[in-house]
Amino acid sequence: MSTPRDYYEILGVSRDAGLDDIKKVYRKLAMQYHPDRVSEDKKKESEEKFKEISEAYGVLSDSEKRKLYDQYGHEGIDSRFSTEDIFRSANFGDIFGGGGFGSIFEDLFSDFGFSGGGSSRGARRRNRGRDLVVDVSITLEEAFSGVERTVSVTRNQTCSSCHGEGTASGSKKVVCSTCRGSGTVYSSAGFIRLGQTCPKCGGAGEMITNPCTSCSGQGFVRQKKTLTVTIPAGIGDGVSLRVTGEGESLGSTPGDLYVRVSIKAHNLFKREGRDVLYNAKIDLYTAVLGGKIEVPTLDGKVSMSIPEGTQPLSVFRLKGKGFSNVRSSIRGDQFVRVNIEIPKKLSSKEKALFKELNDLKSNGSFKEKVKKVFS
Repeated sequence: MSTPRDYYEILGVSRDAGLDDIKKVYRKLAMQYHPDRVSEDKKKESEEKFKEISEAYGVLSDSEKRKLYDQYGHEGIDSRFSTEDIFRSANFGDIFGGGGFGSIFEDLFSDFGFSGGGSSRGARRRNRGRDLVVDVSITLEEAFSGVERTVSVTRNQTCSSCHGEGTASGSKKVVCSTCRGSGTVYSSAGFIRLGQTCPKCGGAGEMITNPCTSCSGQGFVRQKKTLTVTIPAGIGDGVSLRVTGEGESLGSTPGDLYVRVSIKAHNLFKREGRDVLYNAKIDLYTAVLGGKIEVPTLDGKVSMSIPEGTQPLSVFRLKGKGFSNVRSSIRGDQFVRVNIEIPKKLSSKEKALFKELNDLKSNGSFKEKVKKVFS
């Protein structure tokens, strides 16, 4: 499988390009690769190029999609949006003076399961609700053990009074007299046929003459819902959890809710994948003679042995004291890096002992003499 091309590369813009620059470049490329402007032998190639640049524009012109693409690449877009979602939400009409390449979009993108038509397009837009994102911040300890969080999300919900139709009980929508139900009005500019959203019905192809009083004819109402989300042990920073069916509900299929988890920095531990790093301080005497120290872990305090002659910045492993994997119980390790504290002030007796050690270091066993001096 070939690697998808970068959207910024397709349009030839920088990653920090503004929306106006992206629109300007897309307008130029769309005119250049419009299939009606090339010879018959290049029409197929031009159609594919036209689709490619339009898909890139559909993502980069939408702030939500662009943010996901910048953070996760094509995976972030493909996992949340269909090709239909990308094309139907892009403001192609704004590119060409309030209109758009109406007929060409209908022809080229009909294989994606939608067209530029009015009422049928409106029905498809309501077929699935939008996905929503909510951010949750947790501590490192909560990421280690898992935790439940209560989140609130305000979303559009299909109006229960009119079932999304927007009309009052007993009334129906009427066909728009301006576009005759197509949702689009057309005009010709030379050999190019331009289409724009019908100004009277807004592209719906239908008009509401007697709106629903519950939703004022919108077909949906704003609803706040509170959910309890289980965050599994071992979750990583920036990972999103999907709660199926808890996004916007504006049709037969509700969208999903994505809970994006961020983990707060810790004052003792640093996480590296499944492993944990901890910096411990020991005194000079323990480093030379060896001994035991108490070390905090995310599991509680443990006793760790320090061997004789431990050097500064030595690293020791506490096996199985790291994070588990969200898909298994296998645990990582905790690594303890030792920093040796050198005393800044000594008593006269301590100075005398160190001087004695310095005099004896070249004669006999230094370690044995250190033990005798400090015993």
